[in-house]
Amino acid sequence: MHLIGMLDSPYVRRTAVSLRLMELPFTHEAVSVFRHFDHFATINPVVKAPTLVTDSGIVLMDSTLILDHAERLADPAHSLEPSDIAAHARGQRIVGLALAACEKAVQIVYEHNLRPAEKLHQPWLDRVAGQLGAALRLLDAELAGTEGWLFGERPMQPDVTAAVAWTFIRHNVPDHLPEGAYPAIVALSARAEALPAFTDYPHSV
Repeated sequence: MHLIGMLDSPYVRRTAVSLRLMELPFTHEAVSVFRHFDHFATINPVVKAPTLVTDSGIVLMDSTLILDHAERLADPAHSLEPSDIAAHARGQRIVGLALAACEKAVQIVYEHNLRPAEKLHQPWLDRVAGQLGAALRLLDAELAGTEGWLFGERPMQPDVTAAVAWTFIRHNVPDHLPEGAYPAIVALSARAEALPAFTDYPHSV
């Protein structure tokens, strides 16, 4: 399999880290949707990162859909999804909160970096920032009291997505993070970022 996209994207990075943890072989090509638009379009005309080209040549996109497919390829012993139905539901809530936080952080980054300063709409930015804060507060509450991994002795998808999301947010919108506000997310992220699967696919800037 061939993964396309830059590791400064939390969606590309969660895919790469997850594939590594699932022990699925893949190659990674760092192609930017901005700087390498035309090249990306030759692989996926939609130019959406991450893109995954399967071994049979099918082009997939969207990290959640890619990882859903990857789960069907992985040995069950390496699955990143909790098998217990209640644990799975809680895991999906954690993943959803982390992805929502990522989405709002990306919107803030794009608003500042892609829109002309004179066209910034502050009420919209305030609303998005409020949503980011809400997602992080709820996520931190979900992680509180966890000293190891969330669902056992190894990291699962909720651990991966929460850690990747935090690293992206911390690097890109630090002004929206009150000092000491999210200790549980910080602690989980520190544990995860020390793992080879994370250090081999580091957040890039």
